[in-house]
Amino acid sequence: MADKRLTLDELIGELSSGMTIGVGGWGSRRKPMAAIRAILRSDLTDLTVVSYGGPDVGLLCAAGKVAKVVFGFVTLDSIPTDPHFRVARQTGAVESMEIDEGMFYLGLLAASQRLPFLPTRAGLGSDVLRINPELRTVTSPYDDAEELVAMPALRLDAALVHVNRADANGSGQILGPDPFFDDLFLGAAERRFVTTERIIATDQFASEGALQTMCISRLLTDGVVETPGGAHFTACVPDYQRDEAFQKEYAAAAGDGDSWSAFAERFLQVDETGYRAAVDRATTDRAPKGDRP
Repeated sequence: MADKRLTLDELIGELSSGMTIGVGGWGSRRKPMAAIRAILRSDLTDLTVVSYGGPDVGLLCAAGKVAKVVFGFVTLDSIPTDPHFRVARQTGAVESMEIDEGMFYLGLLAASQRLPFLPTRAGLGSDVLRINPELRTVTSPYDDAEELVAMPALRLDAALVHVNRADANGSGQILGPDPFFDDLFLGAAERRFVTTERIIATDQFASEGALQTMCISRLLTDGVVETPGGAHFTACVPDYQRDEAFQKEYAAAAGDGDSWSAFAERFLQVDETGYRAAVDRATTDRAPKGDRP
């Protein structure tokens, strides 16, 4: 079996401007944030981002990397809407395709099964068809002759997902309660990349968790990158919860140009080692004086 280990820089080297990139995770949970930060530091631009969105979408919009977002929502969970995406959407800085969460799932499923579309009742009787005039309906070929929405396949040039554990061959293990749709993002993509909290030997998976937690097949992976803390500041349970204090700081900084410039300089215009050091310093600064080391 092939050794698929990469560095973050090598992963970014596999991407190019203009790509359609799917980002796994859900809202502010288990997002491949180290990979997103690496994109921010790159010269990639004009991306179409397909995501059950969170700060991944917000940060890429803030950096001017995005031409279009395909989404069911863009939320920080404990904060209802990512502030950078809200501005991008309201100002028309990015094109958008907003669809029902179930339609989004069917679009990934269709792409992973190499189908042109899948039929659904979702979207009927709503504004989804009005705001997405490119969507079409089909008539059931059976006696019911029911009209259904034909959700097109969400085909991806590349997909990025984050897992708790992986081996060098690209098999991935999700130890938290919500595997989301990461396997479908990978199945829908031409190039598939997994970032992980820790790379382990294949025979260690059973000691980490039940075999049912083995959600990502090595057959769906082209590269794997070890990134400890790679989902921060989103949650990656059981390894760590969402960093709510940092997320609040992120959202607050978005409301002011000078504050955002200072935030970006401190946390985003550095490599991943510099980012972790800056986060550690910020955590120490927020601690009561008696609790500081």
